[in-house]
Amino acid sequence: MIKLLCLGDVVGKCGLEYLESGVMRDLHRKYKPDLVIVNGENAAEGNGLCKDAAERLYECGADVITGGNHTWKRRDLYRMLDDGEYLIRPANYPAEAPGMGYTLVEAAGYTVLVMNLLGCVYMEPLNSPFETMDRILAKENGRYDIAVCDFHAEATSEKLALARHADGRLSAIWGTHTHIPTADIRILPGGTGYITDLGMCGSDAGILGVKTECILHKFRVKTPVVFEPAEGSPVVNGAYFEIDTGSRKCTKAERVSM
Repeated sequence: MIKLLCLGDVVGKCGLEYLESGVMRDLHRKYKPDLVIVNGENAAEGNGLCKDAAERLYECGADVITGGNHTWKRRDLYRMLDDGEYLIRPANYPAEAPGMGYTLVEAAGYTVLVMNLLGCVYMEPLNSPFETMDRILAKENGRYDIAVCDFHAEATSEKLALARHADGRLSAIWGTHTHIPTADIRILPGGTGYITDLGMCGSDAGILGVKTECILHKFRVKTPVVFEPAEGSPVVNGAYFEIDTGSRKCTKAERVSM
């Protein structure tokens, strides 16, 4: 069995420092995960991911860091994307983009294919996440024991559609990006663990980890505004999956909230 802990988008200083404060240690103590996957695309101040924030996530317990549409905001990360084996960005960006869209990582004596994909509904018009997933699974066939995916997408329908498409082929697939944890964690008929969105690791005092006044200005006044990270009331949201290595099926799926 492989125990998998997945954490939602880390948002700014509040989310990062909360994980470092001992929460990640508490999560390790409670779940005893073999593999920890964290979406870090908002971990830098002002969103995006920087080298320092990525290194701090590794130091506090992340094994693989996934990305999303804000991955490209910090150019100092580009070299790390090219050099870092366990820092990945969405695979359906063009091949010329820095970094890789998936990685193979050892966990509990097994090889896990960790994939990152970006949705196309209300997002960048990238290559189809459905076709990209199929291509990666075919290319790496025989080189992994189980496969999992962080699907960074806006539309709940697209997230569930990809999960249905993947059912029985991936052991787990989870959504990120919207910063709101959903109540639909389940095991699909083919044995794939699924949740539409993990939620975020950040301040619950604002709106989606951003100061309330910034978001209200955007909605009410409609003019550009700098999104400043909210402070206080930190939360951690994610999901925990147990996967049977013989059948490759998920046997347990539950929400994580601290």
